[in-house]
Amino acid sequence: MFDFFKKKPADPPPAPEVAEPVPAAPVVTQEKPTLSWTERLKRGLAKTRSQLGAQLAALFGGGKIDEDVYEELETILLTSDVGIAATQALLEQIRTRVKRQNLSDTTQLKEALKQSLLELLAPLEQPLDISRANPYVIMLAGVNGAGKTTTIGKLANLFQAQGKSVLIAAGDTFRAAAREQLQVWGARNNVHVVAQESGDPAAVIFDAVNSARAKGIDIVLADTAGRLPTQLNLMEEIRKVQRVIGKAMPEAPHEILLVLDANTGQNAVTQVKAFDDALGVTGLVLSKLDGTAKGGVIAAIAQSRPIPIRFIGVGESIDDLRPFRASEFVDALFE
Repeated sequence: MFDFFKKKPADPPPAPEVAEPVPAAPVVTQEKPTLSWTERLKRGLAKTRSQLGAQLAALFGGGKIDEDVYEELETILLTSDVGIAATQALLEQIRTRVKRQNLSDTTQLKEALKQSLLELLAPLEQPLDISRANPYVIMLAGVNGAGKTTTIGKLANLFQAQGKSVLIAAGDTFRAAAREQLQVWGARNNVHVVAQESGDPAAVIFDAVNSARAKGIDIVLADTAGRLPTQLNLMEEIRKVQRVIGKAMPEAPHEILLVLDANTGQNAVTQVKAFDDALGVTGLVLSKLDGTAKGGVIAAIAQSRPIPIRFIGVGESIDDLRPFRASEFVDALFE
C-alpha cells in the first residue's frame, strides 16, 4: 500500500543532440559607432600622435631653428616609423620651406612639417574606381594575420551600401577555417560565397568570376592564401591565381589589393615591395589602425613604393573601413 509513496526511478535523460561545429564569427561588432569617423581616426592614430605630440611640443616650443633642431626632428620621425628615406625627404622639404618663407623660430616648424607630410602623402589618395568593368574583380593578398578576411567582409558591406551586388570567392584553401570565416561574413552581409572544401584556389576563383558574369554581379572579392614574401612557392601560386582570373575575364583582376597590418611597422614596406614585384599591386589597405599602430609607416610607403592607399581601417566595427584621405590623416596625426 505504500508503493504509491515510493520514489519511482527517473526516466533516463534524452541523449544530447550533436550539433555541427559552428565556426567562430569574426570579432566585429555591427553596432553603430557613437564616434564620428574623424574621432575614430584620431583614436586609431593615438599612439603616433601621443609620441609625436609630446616630442614635437618640446621641439616646437620656441627658439632658434638650427642644426640641433633638425637632428632632433630627424630622431622623432625615425622613432615614429617614418623610415630613413621618407625622413630625409621630409627634412629636405622642411629646410626648403624654412628658407623660402624666412622662418626663424621653431614655433613655425609644425605647420611646415604638416605641409611637407601632406605633399608626400597626397599622391596616395586615389579612390578606387569600380565603374571600369562589370563584374569588377578585386583580388586580395597579404600575409596571414594582416586582416584580409575582415577587410573582405567590410568591403562587402561598403560596396553594398553603394548599391552594388557582391560575390565572395573563398580562394584561401591553404589556411584552416578561412573558408568558414568568409561564409560567416557572407551570411552577415547576405552575400553568396563560392567555396570548395578542398582543391585548387585558382579553380575556386575561376568559378566565382564566371558565376558573377552569368548572374550580373557588380563586384567579385577574391580571397587568396596568406603567405610570407619569402615563401617563393606560395608566391608563384598566387601568380597562378592572377593568371587564371585573366582567363576567366580579360583584363581581370581589375584591382590587386594588398592588405597590411599597420602594427608591423617597417616590415609593411618590405611586404609592399615583395608583393608588388610579384603581382603588380594596384592598391593598399592599411588595417588595424586601432590606437596601437605607428601610423608613420604610411610615409615610408609613400617614399619607397607610392602605391595608392585605397582604404584604411581604424577599428573592429563593420563600417570602420573608409577611403584614405591624406588631409584627414595628417590632421588626425597632429590634432
